[in-house]
Amino acid sequence: MSECRVILIDGDNVWRKNLNIMLRKYGHWVVGDAGDGVSALKLVRSREPDLLIIDAALPGNINGMQVAKIVREDRLAPVIATSRSGKHEILEKAKEAGVYALLFKPVGEESLLPAVELALANYQELTSLEAKIKDLQETLETRKVVERAKGILMETHGLTEAEAFKRIQRQSMNKRVSMQVVAEAVIMTHSLK
Repeated sequence: MSECRVILIDGDNVWRKNLNIMLRKYGHWVVGDAGDGVSALKLVRSREPDLLIIDAALPGNINGMQVAKIVREDRLAPVIATSRSGKHEILEKAKEAGVYALLFKPVGEESLLPAVELALANYQELTSLEAKIKDLQETLETRKVVERAKGILMETHGLTEAEAFKRIQRQSMNKRVSMQVVAEAVIMTHSLK
């Protein structure tokens, strides 16, 4: 079981203390708690937790599901929501908000701890996949630009594809910039003629 930094958001102080005790028992740190949505958002942004456990029906202008949705959209932390209501509509709201687990009160250790571990693992996997997608997109963009620059060099200087690639590569190493930067310079120079 991994340690994580948790923020607890619930209007019930006693409930927050009970959750805090359960989490600390298993090595997790509660780095903040609050009783309303506005305070929750401030805490999450300032403390940068690994996990947020929030009551779906928070008092105030922003309820728990709205906070969960903002936290998910801004990629701040995974969210576990809790609720006293077992109605179907709360499940739909939880899906829309993108929470990683929905637990019904009263929550015991036997359901809280697996939900925490799964939320952390799934969030880490999602973050890893998003980083891989970003890297692949950047690689694809670089290849497109380099291919276009190679075409320009082949056309204007009568080079073979391999020679054009080597010229871009050599310039990249000599100038200590990426091949994409060199390729973009070739394209820009050609477009100015």
